[in-house]
Amino acid sequence: MIKVFIAGATGWAGSELSKGVYKASDMKLAGALSRKNKGKNLGDILALEDADIPIFDDIHTALSTIDFDVLVDYTQPEICKINTISALKKGKKVVIGTSGLSSEDYLEIEKIATENNTSVLAVGNFSITAVLLQKFSEMAAQYISNFEIIDYAHEGKIDSPSGTARELAHRLSKVQKPEVHISNDELIGEKDSRGANLDGVQIHSIRLPGYVISIETLFGLKDEKLTIRHDAGTSAEPYVKGALMAIEKVGTFKGLRRGLDTVMDFKNS
Repeated sequence: MIKVFIAGATGWAGSELSKGVYKASDMKLAGALSRKNKGKNLGDILALEDADIPIFDDIHTALSTIDFDVLVDYTQPEICKINTISALKKGKKVVIGTSGLSSEDYLEIEKIATENNTSVLAVGNFSITAVLLQKFSEMAAQYISNFEIIDYAHEGKIDSPSGTARELAHRLSKVQKPEVHISNDELIGEKDSRGANLDGVQIHSIRLPGYVISIETLFGLKDEKLTIRHDAGTSAEPYVKGALMAIEKVGTFKGLRRGLDTVMDFKNS
């Protein structure tokens, strides 16, 4: 039985995962973090039958009050980093679902996880189709050295680029850096129109009403092009299955892994 603590348990994604964990036969929802609902019962808020699940407003109080095995974080980048480091120092395993942490943040988190002989699985997007987009994009990047990323989201998403786009850029850069045909110094006009450069990969973030989460990897060769795209719907349901898998798999390694596919079994890949 895996005892799970969810930070951001009353949010859009966290509430659906809380229900999923509660229903899972091999997991127990031990507690939750929600600053607005401190002291309340998560079971009452999410209508989880007769469940008694305490809600805390900070990770330190939770760590000193209840026992759990895995922290799942759906908060904000700065809060997530504090939660993650605090949990790791207590020997807990962590699944990060929060967007916006930098490569430097992950280097620090990896060091602390290793020092405390525990593990972190950072997943920019728990959707299986998003995981496949990353996997297929890495395959394409082995053969095509010209690529950029377009990151779409609703107008209220404050992290830019998204965690999914950041993770994709990081992973593609490990395959190879894209070719630079015109350097920033050679550009004429508004240089910011070319987007941001992360790990050597160009990313363009769109924030408009009507979008939920979408991401495209664009590849180009002479007289041909390839587009790989993931589109999310309006419900959090697609993320629950992947998050439950992450909780089950985070204890199978030590240190840091980035991406759900790093714990998935891709046969013949």
